[in-house]
Amino acid sequence: MEMKKRISLELRNKTPAEVAELVVDNCRSSDGEIEGLTDEFKELEFLSMVNVGLTSLAMLPSLPKLRKLELSDNNISGSLEILSEKCPNLTYLNLSGNKIKELSTVEALQNLKNLKSLDLFNCEITTLEEYRESIFELLPQITYLDGFDAEDNEAPDSEADDDDDDEDGEEGAGPVGDYDDEDDDEEGSEGGEVGLSYLMKDEIQDEEDDDDYVEEEEEEGEEEEAEVRGEKRKRDAEDEGEDDDEDDD
Repeated sequence: MEMKKRISLELRNKTPAEVAELVVDNCRSSDGEIEGLTDEFKELEFLSMVNVGLTSLAMLPSLPKLRKLELSDNNISGSLEILSEKCPNLTYLNLSGNKIKELSTVEALQNLKNLKSLDLFNCEITTLEEYRESIFELLPQITYLDGFDAEDNEAPDSEADDDDDDEDGEEGAGPVGDYDDEDDDEEGSEGGEVGLSYLMKDEIQDEEDDDDYVEEEEEEGEEEEAEVRGEKRKRDAEDEGEDDDEDDD
């Protein structure tokens, strides 16, 4: 995809003045020049043009707020002086994988007074004797070269820090959610046990009530039988009395 078209797509219904970050990696520039990028991108702070076939920065527009510029894996060999003119507030510059060979080429970056980090990894210049010492001497304003300072201390990775913060946030949120779920499960199980116990008690009570009812029926039946037997004995006694009277007569 052509760079100009890619930039239009990356706008996503925004005006150039509303864009703070722009990434057009792996598209293609015509004749090795920057296309589609204009002075209207005045709020741009981060620009990435990795592997787009650039051979020159001559068409770079004025980007006064640009702080981070990614230009790795292109074919840039010189004309770096334009960077201090167009991007005076640049603090990070990645030129790794380009065709930079001489210290004189890098010397053009001396006017980037705010430059703190420079990456020239995989450029031919890195094979020069005392390469690192020479760069730090040539560009005293920089703190990190190829990711390390003059004492070989690694540069902090702000992006990694951001990722760690996100992961910490997710981890912090995870146990809370799990804790709540466990509480819900416990409450649910307790509720289930209470419900089962309640039902079992009801069933037991029903059985007891049924037993009481059967016992009452049996007792009533026994009382009726006793009454019947009593009445029968009474009738027998009366009959015997009548027989005695007849004998006396």
